[in-house]
Order: sequence, then structure tokens, then C-alpha cells
Amino acid sequence: MSAVQSVRRLLSICILVLGTLAAALSQAFALPQLLIDMRTNEVLYENEAGIPWHPASLTKLMTALIAFEAIETGQASLSTPVITSANALSVAPSKLGLPEGTAITLEDALYVLVVKSANDIAVAIGETIAGSEPAFVDMMNARAAIMGLTGTRFVNPHGLHDPAQVTTARDMAMIALTIRARFPQYDALFSTRTLALDESRSHSNNELLTGFAGTDGMKTGYVCASGLNIVATVTRNGRQLMAITFGASSSRERGEMTAQMLFSGFAGGYRGTGRTVNAVANQPGLLPVDMRPNICGADATDYSAERAELFSAGLDGQISYLNDTIVPPTHTIATLGRLADVPLPRPRPGSGVPAMATGPLPDPALSAGFGDSSIVSLTPGP
Repeated sequence: MSAVQSVRRLLSICILVLGTLAAALSQAFALPQLLIDMRTNEVLYENEAGIPWHPASLTKLMTALIAFEAIETGQASLSTPVITSANALSVAPSKLGLPEGTAITLEDALYVLVVKSANDIAVAIGETIAGSEPAFVDMMNARAAIMGLTGTRFVNPHGLHDPAQVTTARDMAMIALTIRARFPQYDALFSTRTLALDESRSHSNNELLTGFAGTDGMKTGYVCASGLNIVATVTRNGRQLMAITFGASSSRERGEMTAQMLFSGFAGGYRGTGRTVNAVANQPGLLPVDMRPNICGADATDYSAERAELFSAGLDGQISYLNDTIVPPTHTIATLGRLADVPLPRPRPGSGVPAMATGPLPDPALSAGFGDSSIVSLTPGP
């Protein structure tokens, strides 16, 4: 064996050891986590993935899914004007904050929804597709029911805290996997880090986009009651993994815990569970975890110190899983001016959700995945 081969073998052994150690470490933390092979739909690792949790801005993944389906069925197009209403502007930040009556295209609105996570634009998208925010929320919940998201209920399209707005890591994975499998034409939305409007710049809070090679999405979320949540997708050497972490105490912890789980997955540190994501059981009847005392309340300082001691990756002098230097894409948006008099599109008569959401998909290959013919099968594909 040559010296080069010996070094390569040693490096491979080190990677496997680190991956196994990382897998063991991840099981020491009670936060909900989920790791999925996106090509086989196998759950490689899960911890408390069926526990009720507040979704925060991960809610916007369902908002995006409904918008994609509306485009697919002809109810809207990427050029449809999305107009900022008084109702949209009334929500709390993060906001794009355009003057009332100003319009942007639905394509740009979707970038603002995902990258900037603008709550006003989430409402405006809902109003554009459904005619009103409550009607759009009804569409979200109808879609969730069809998808078998038994642990999910939506109250708004943006994720600002409401005690009744709840999901699970398992359900959020179902939404994210459906988006990625059914609508690959929108992948660029989720891999974009920077949004440019005139001289202003807004950045995604997905720490992996700039520090973990191969990251191509998807969404982060944060309110006091949820802690810091993330759905992250990564492609490396032909493999596609999705990682979900709920309830982190800081952006460091969220990014490092998620990157560690992905690192371990790619290194072979998880043997897999032999189950698909729809086989993960939600736990009904439980109240959603409320992280507010630990994240924003009187216990926040002590809790943060405790979490740093339990999981020190990324702190000074400690190992970090976010060591890559990546410059993700920037998307430039523009306003269409004031179009307050343009009528909002309305859903087709008798349609509570977009047409494709209510029946089987035309491709029979998509009918054997999550136990519902309207949701895709994550079989190997391009």
C-alpha cells in the first residue's frame, strides 16, 4: 500500500469515527430532529419528530406550496401582480414594507417570502391566490389534511406566533419533500441567500447556505415560543439529505446541530431506521412545546449557557461543522408600481384548494409515496 493510499484510508477511518461520534452526540439532545435521505425517502435518524411544536416562519413552506400549485393549475402565474394591502402591512416584521397598493410579480413575491421571510408578502400572496387571508388559511389547512399532516394546524400564512398554530418535524418534512419533488423548477428560490431591491439587501438566515458545502435550501423560522427552527437540504456526491432541527437556542446551535447531523449522514454515521417519513408517528393530544421562557424569558441567559455547555460546536476553540466558504446567489426584485385598482385573482368556483391538491397526480410514479395519491413518492430520480 502506497503512502498516499495509507493517508486516504486513515482519513476515511477518521471521517467514519467522527460521523459515528456525531450520531451519538445528536441523541443526547432532546430537541426535535429529523434526517431523511431524499432519494429513498428513508428516515436516517429522528428524535421527537412527532412532538407538537410551533412552526414560526417554516409556515411559509406551505404558503409557497399552495402558490406553486396555483401556478400549476393556471389560477395564477409567475407574472401575476401581488399587491400590498393594508391588511398585509398590518402584520409585524419582518416585512418588505412597500407602500400600500404597490405590486410586485408573484415570482418576486416568492423570493421575498423565502429569502427575506417577509410576513406582509406572505399575507399578500395569500390574498392574491385566495381572495382573502382567511380563505387562504382554509386552503392551507385543507391541503394539510389531504397530505395527512395530523400534527399540523395553520392560523396564518406567515408563522407569527399564535398558540393554535402548530406542526411537527415529521409534518414539516412532508411539506418540504413534496415541494422539492414536485416543483424542482423553484429550487433556486430556496438556495438564494441575498435579495436586492434598489440599494437595499436582505439575507437569508440559513446558516448552512454560506458554511456547509452542497446546501441548496430551504427555510428557517424563529419566534420566542418555537426557538430557532430550520429545514435544510444538501446535495453531495449524488446524495440528497434533508435535516430538520426545532427549538435551538441560537443561530450557532441551530446551524451547527443541523450541519453535524448532515455531516454524520454523509459520513455513514447513521445506519438508518428502515422507515419512510410518513411512518413517523405524530403524537396527538399533547400541547405544543413553549420555548418562550428559555428563549426570551427570565431563564434565557441560564438556558443559553446550559445549551452552550451541552453542545459547544462552533464556539471559540471548538469543532465547527460550518467551515466552508460559499457565496450563494443573489436575486434582484423590482416593483411594478402602484396597481391598487387591479382586481385580485379569485379561486375557481367551488375550489377550496388548487385543483391538483384534490386529486391524483397524472404521473402514476407519484402515487406510491406517502400513502396519499396527491403527494409524491421520493423514489430515485434526476
